[in-house]
Amino acid sequence: MSAEQVSSLCEQLVKAVTVVMDPASTQRYRLEALKFCEEFKEKCPICVPCGLKLAEKTQTAIVRHFGLQILEHVVKFRWNNMPRLEKVYLKNNVMGLISNGTQNILEEESHIKDVLSRIVVEMIKREWPQHWPDMLKELDTLSKQGETQTELVMFILLRLAEDVVTFQTLPTQRRRDIQQTLTQNMEKIFSFLLTTLQQNVNKYRRMVGAPQEQDALAIPQKTDLTQEPKAQANCRVGIAALNTLAGYIDWVAMSHITADNCKLLEMLCLLLNEPELQIGAAECLLIAVSRKGKLEDRKPLMVLFGDVAMHYILSAAQTADGEGLVEKHYVFLKRLCQVLCALGSQLCALLGSDSDVETPANFGKYLDSFLAFTTHPSQFLRSSTQITWGALFRHDVLSHDPLLLAMIPKYLRASMTNLVKVGFPSKTDSPSCEYSRFDFDSDEDFNAFFNSFRAQQGEVMRMACRLDPKTGFQMAGEWLKYQLSSPVDIGAMNSKTGEGLCSIFSPSFVQWDAMTFFSESVISQMFRTLDKEEIPVNEGIELLQLVLNFETKDPLILSCVLTNVSALFPFVTYRPEYLPQVLSKLFASVTFEVIEESKAPRTRAVKNVRRHACSSIIKMCRDYPQLVLPNFEMLYNHVKQLLSNELLLTQMEKCALMEALVLISNQFKDYERQKAFLEELMAPVASLWLSEEMQRVLSDPESFISYVGADNKITDPILEDPSGLNRSRISFCVYTILGVVKRARWPTALEEATAGGFVVGCTPSGSPIYRNPCTEQVLKLMDNLLALIRTHNNLYMPEVVAKLGDTFAKALDMLEVEKNAILGLPQPLLELYDSPVYKTVLERMQGFFCTLYDNCFHVLGNAGPSMQQDFYTVEGLANQLLTSAFINLNNIPDYRLRPMLRVFVKPLVLFCPAEYYETLVCPILGPLFTYLHVRLSQKWQVINQRSMLCEEDTADDNPESQEMLEEQLVRLLTREVMDLITVCCVSKKGAEHNSSATADGDDDEMMSTDVTPPASAELTELGKCLMKQEDVCTALLITSYTSLSWKDTLSCQRTTTQLCWPLLKQVLTGNLIPDAVTWFFTSVLKGLQTHGQHDGCMAALVHLAFQIYEALRPRYAELKAVMEQIPEIQRESLEQFDSKLLTPTLQKVADKRRKDQFKRLIAGCIGKPLGEQFRKEVHIRNLPSLFKKDA
Repeated sequence: MSAEQVSSLCEQLVKAVTVVMDPASTQRYRLEALKFCEEFKEKCPICVPCGLKLAEKTQTAIVRHFGLQILEHVVKFRWNNMPRLEKVYLKNNVMGLISNGTQNILEEESHIKDVLSRIVVEMIKREWPQHWPDMLKELDTLSKQGETQTELVMFILLRLAEDVVTFQTLPTQRRRDIQQTLTQNMEKIFSFLLTTLQQNVNKYRRMVGAPQEQDALAIPQKTDLTQEPKAQANCRVGIAALNTLAGYIDWVAMSHITADNCKLLEMLCLLLNEPELQIGAAECLLIAVSRKGKLEDRKPLMVLFGDVAMHYILSAAQTADGEGLVEKHYVFLKRLCQVLCALGSQLCALLGSDSDVETPANFGKYLDSFLAFTTHPSQFLRSSTQITWGALFRHDVLSHDPLLLAMIPKYLRASMTNLVKVGFPSKTDSPSCEYSRFDFDSDEDFNAFFNSFRAQQGEVMRMACRLDPKTGFQMAGEWLKYQLSSPVDIGAMNSKTGEGLCSIFSPSFVQWDAMTFFSESVISQMFRTLDKEEIPVNEGIELLQLVLNFETKDPLILSCVLTNVSALFPFVTYRPEYLPQVLSKLFASVTFEVIEESKAPRTRAVKNVRRHACSSIIKMCRDYPQLVLPNFEMLYNHVKQLLSNELLLTQMEKCALMEALVLISNQFKDYERQKAFLEELMAPVASLWLSEEMQRVLSDPESFISYVGADNKITDPILEDPSGLNRSRISFCVYTILGVVKRARWPTALEEATAGGFVVGCTPSGSPIYRNPCTEQVLKLMDNLLALIRTHNNLYMPEVVAKLGDTFAKALDMLEVEKNAILGLPQPLLELYDSPVYKTVLERMQGFFCTLYDNCFHVLGNAGPSMQQDFYTVEGLANQLLTSAFINLNNIPDYRLRPMLRVFVKPLVLFCPAEYYETLVCPILGPLFTYLHVRLSQKWQVINQRSMLCEEDTADDNPESQEMLEEQLVRLLTREVMDLITVCCVSKKGAEHNSSATADGDDDEMMSTDVTPPASAELTELGKCLMKQEDVCTALLITSYTSLSWKDTLSCQRTTTQLCWPLLKQVLTGNLIPDAVTWFFTSVLKGLQTHGQHDGCMAALVHLAFQIYEALRPRYAELKAVMEQIPEIQRESLEQFDSKLLTPTLQKVADKRRKDQFKRLIAGCIGKPLGEQFRKEVHIRNLPSLFKKDA
């Protein structure tokens, strides 16, 4: 290896690197240069001398960086094959580069410093401590040379801690060796870090003329300009020392942090007032104060509540805040706020536990400073304090502390300001706006944040009011009175609803909105907390009267008024004579209009008020039926009067009022009287629904399309809608049937039910059999409902779709709102309330089909729980359902199939008594599960092919957003199907299985890594019944195991943990054919190939594969053949594992050990994340052990 050789190669490399980095290079030229560089790194035997030559100070930064990269590559990939002398040569040269091979600390590029420290760390990971015992001494010596070297040493120590402890990027034994040695030397390392920090900070402060610790009150001296670079160098080292400390404070023994009378914490507090170093100091302080671990070890942290520390923390906060909004200061304030939050959490953990910690003397000072953050203009800072306030108010000891109790009115007063929704980044109407521009990208972003912040405040306010209910109520009363008497200020932006009305940004509305939320939170809590005799009834009734007498034509404010009526309604239970007034107020709002007799469509805000009034009436009748019962006749007459005018209310509003009446009729507690009432209530619906014309329309798709007007061509799609009335008649009937089925019930108390004539006998097990007073009416209407469902399903047949009019070609498509919800797109802010709902007739038609379809299935879903055996014993029910709800499924799109499974099939099955499983459930679920498996398999095949095809092949007739939507729908349908199978087959003991909340595609990819399926996951009676039927059993098993390799992690994890093993266990005792066994096992391995990169799925699938192999390998040698096909499997290890498994006399190794061995065997088929698939492997060899092996 001659010097000329090295020089000429280096010249070529310099040229190549220059070409790669030159923006003007052509693509081909750049690729060739890159290839040359990479091949050099991989193959050239003289990498080290070339790398060192390129890294010389005389070269440009880009070339030096490349030279150092070569050296890093050598250490990472060639170290194991290098002769010892070459290793020593490289190590000495690298240390030489640190010593004198870099530019001055202020001039050197940060990427050069970074790569140089990486090279040293890579060598440490391979040689320390066994082959390089003096490493720490060498670093110490280097640091004595000056700031440039000290900073690099800091980078090395930080990087080492990150690789070894934080990211753990090296083999276990090396990691243990290094971490153990670090821990043994931690006292030295820590004292080195602290000394470095202290010396450099002192030099820096001396040079910039800041007062020293000893003479903090001295007058600052002027900086000497010649000293400026020196001061900057010391400052840089100070920052590096703080960053390095931050990498260690998180995991070292607490004793190092609290050593020497908490000297470290004291220094950090002191540095909070040093502008250049304060963010780093706050970061370290935050990590220290957030430490978990033994309470005993954490006690010394209470020193931060002492006078000195508190003084520094508070003065730093005041200074940072006093300098206006500068990003650096704002970031610092956020850190300080987090420090105070973490301090509060430590206090809550230490106080009242068995330790002898007492409430600190400065607790009051702490609360004041914490409140200052809660009243800061930044909405983000305000929200950061909420969790800690909640913890303080909940705390067993602190919640009785007079200082905290005195803080409650101040906290509530602050909340009154914080609940006002201001601070949109696009606006300038509040000091918060400026801060929001730092924290939020858009108004939608801020809106989402604010809504969750408000909910959080509600929680904390309720906790505060649990400690002091009357203060909250008093404040709510004052605020309510103030709002009622204030003039309306609509602000600069007019509402589209009408002249002089509020928009959601109007000053008056944001105040009303905040006040309403406040009063709702504190009043509800007061009723929960105070005893009956302590409730301030007179004050409450006075407020209620004021609200009832308040008149407004502004829909947004009226909506707030209605919420206040509901919040104050519990006072009426003490003074029932006010009920008629409340009812009048609510009924007046049901028919609210801004402009009477207006032909224009109602705006969202007006619709919301009317809907709000209806739901308030329903809520009142649901929660206080006994109270409303004496006024039933008045209520009934009100409703009859409103229903008599067909155009006064929408169908939804009519049905809501009828639901309210049904809820009260449940209080008759007299079967005959309630039945007669329901008959009278439903008479208009029955006559319309059972009329000859309606029967004809509901039974024939063509007549149906024509009746609802979907076969027309319409010239003015906004105003012209000749069939609107026909559609609303169908909707009215279905809504009413649904309302009655959902709400009519027998009394909950058995004695009352028996006395009222609701009990018709007992089941063999002795449970009472009830009858529902609505059964007769509803069953009478059932045939036509099933006819409508059959017709609706048939609308999707291609020949019927072809008959839709030009205007309505897309009438059966998804609504935009549904699409956005599935794709997770936010709603635009203002549109939510303000635009008039000028829907085109196509949008109205889409809405009609969508709601009708859902509601029909809601009726069927509610029929089981509502009418029980009267529904399940309908003659030929299985056949009737199969020939209506389940026909033409092939043409029904995924977005219609999902709600059908969720709202109809699931409750139908869950509430079905066991005696009807064979006659009703199995005949339906057998063909359904078989069909769903075929359908989903085809859909996933299309998705997989799509991802395998090159991008160029896909034509643009199916744009990407459409593909994403289809793919997401397949995912959601998959989850729905797997959830349905799980609900049918597996019982979770100890938990009521209500998965309606989880099934709705909650795209929560945060999967648990808890993998061992609950030991008690057993098959339900229905599951056993289904598994007895061969075709259903096959469909269930095949669907469950095939689904493991469909690309949906959530579904895979749920199916693996809850379903696969219980189903397979059921058939283990039978004679499974070998092909089936290998297919099950292979399916799990395929799942691992697809989902192995997700820890949660991987652990669950490995566990399942292990269970199958252990249970079935003794009977089926074929499983071993499958194992042998796994890439990179170690045959000897497999033989050992197998022989242990097949020799029952051998003592079994612990379950975890066996599973770990098995996981290592199948490692070759566990999928890796894309980023790791083509990564060059780094091999770090173990060194001789530092520890004696246990005998």
